[in-house]
Amino acid sequence: MPLIKLQLKSGLNRENTRYQQETGWYECDKIRFRAGTPESIGGWQQISSYTFLGVCRSLWNWITLGGANLIGVGTNLKFYIQNGGVYYDITPIRITTTGTATFAATNGSAVLTVTDAAHGCIVGDFVTYTLAVSLGGAITATVLNKEYQIVSVPTVNTYTINVTTLANASDTGNGGASTVAAYQINVGPEIQIPLVGWGSSTWGSGTWGVGTASTNSLRIWSQSNFGEDLIFAPRGGPIYYWDAGTGLTTRGVLLSSLVGATDVPTKQNLIMVSDVSRFVLAFGSNEIGVGTQNPMLIRWSDQENAINWTPATTNQAGSLILSHGSEIVSAVQTRQEIIVFTDSSVYSLQYLGPPAVWGASLLADGISIIGPNAVSVAAGVTYWMGIDKFYKYDGSVSTLRCDLRQYVFSDINLSQNYQAFSGVNEAFNEVWWFYCSADSTAVDKYVIYNYIEDIWYYGTLGRTAWVGADVSDYPVAATYSYNLVNHELGVDDAVTTTPEPINAYIETAEWDVGDGDYFTFIRRVLPDVTFRASTGALTPQLTLTIKPMKNSGSGFNSPPSLGGDAFAPVVRIAQAPIEEFTGQVFIRVRGRQFILRYESDQLGTAWQAGATRVDVKQDGRRG
Repeated sequence: MPLIKLQLKSGLNRENTRYQQETGWYECDKIRFRAGTPESIGGWQQISSYTFLGVCRSLWNWITLGGANLIGVGTNLKFYIQNGGVYYDITPIRITTTGTATFAATNGSAVLTVTDAAHGCIVGDFVTYTLAVSLGGAITATVLNKEYQIVSVPTVNTYTINVTTLANASDTGNGGASTVAAYQINVGPEIQIPLVGWGSSTWGSGTWGVGTASTNSLRIWSQSNFGEDLIFAPRGGPIYYWDAGTGLTTRGVLLSSLVGATDVPTKQNLIMVSDVSRFVLAFGSNEIGVGTQNPMLIRWSDQENAINWTPATTNQAGSLILSHGSEIVSAVQTRQEIIVFTDSSVYSLQYLGPPAVWGASLLADGISIIGPNAVSVAAGVTYWMGIDKFYKYDGSVSTLRCDLRQYVFSDINLSQNYQAFSGVNEAFNEVWWFYCSADSTAVDKYVIYNYIEDIWYYGTLGRTAWVGADVSDYPVAATYSYNLVNHELGVDDAVTTTPEPINAYIETAEWDVGDGDYFTFIRRVLPDVTFRASTGALTPQLTLTIKPMKNSGSGFNSPPSLGGDAFAPVVRIAQAPIEEFTGQVFIRVRGRQFILRYESDQLGTAWQAGATRVDVKQDGRRG
């Protein structure tokens, strides 16, 4: 019987039918391509067993002058600095009250009602009490003097918390007249929701029962290091500053609160520290002396001065307004310019020096970007995800050829577009985009562009933020398990302390012998697989499956085999120092068209597939 070698094009293509893509691959998950052939992706391991609160939407990695490797972690509830696997809470304090917060307990209940005039809290906010005294019974000073999350906000002057102890009849005190209540900045939503009407903003910000619309429908942080210190800001909020020299247990403070600060923006949608001459830039900022945002305004501080934002002939602080679009969505720094994205255009922002300081030139109109974090720079080229296609900028803006465009954009939840984000996996020449599928409000899918091989592949994975391996050994991602993991470390899913196998598979498009004039009988497959990257004590293996079809698009034959199996394990024979692989597997399948599938679901298994051969025999025209 003749042997046929399956020569398949690299990458996935789903722009047409499965049969039309006969010479390629059609489905996959947890797969990448190396030198034109598919392999299972690398694993991931948790950085530590510690976790953070909230869903992380921003990661920033830098090294201090003392050599500390830090990661800024911005969630919808908190802001942390990660160092050595520990998450240090540096969430800024919004307001501190002294002697005005009092507690009221109910016998047999763990719910305390706290009265503090004009507290400005919303449900989910955090408050820390100090110097409170016992209420007289089970609710002691030790119970009170700690951090709590606010459960409900009945009125403008009251809110409730849940303590760890049930009150008794003796708890009739109010905590004393010396209680200090430190309120952290308001929390933000973890997903995009309509924030208009009741409950959409802080108590009392609108008329009774109506409320006001919020401009911060999803808590997204932007951050950048200013020297060894960190400047960070929530979208739609003010700018904060964290001094690395004060230690990891010190909270961030308003940039405007620093000595000598002038005209610091009170609202912005994105901040950045420029590599050129070190300016702090605020995109979508408020104008000087105006409380409302101008979504097309860019303001910048004086050179090498994060706190001076007052333009003068003696400094380089200034501003400019973009004209194309209705709001600035994102910006990214490249080698010699900052690329700025509005909701319909792309600009190049370049340092010109005095008197203009910074100047913007229009690069392209009629361009979209799906969200603030959906852009990455890899190998000097800027790549981003639009609302219906992908783009790149390499000196000119163009649509990025995508073999998965229909697949991605026909199954995407655009109501959660700001959850989409991008990251670079430089070791494998990849740009990743994560997004919510059509029926999901959580990020559950990814698509990858390999910019060296100009190919695409995809899969399912829940991640919420990503930072590349610029100053760390591995790319770092945030998970829905509320921790950080190192990607490309190991070969298993170790997001928890108990590793689990990664289910990796890839399927071909439909292929046939000739043009499918005759049925074909396959009795033997000669796989070409290596397991050299596998780990662990078990013998690594995968399953090879041949799916026969009567006609293209007609569904799989049932039963799929003739007196035998349509699948067989492909097992490594460990034989040091040379590894010998399975030479052949025997199966019995008959059809006009076939689909070949490689799949692994075993701890410690990594594999790469080469050129598979099949032993075929012509078997007549009729099925």
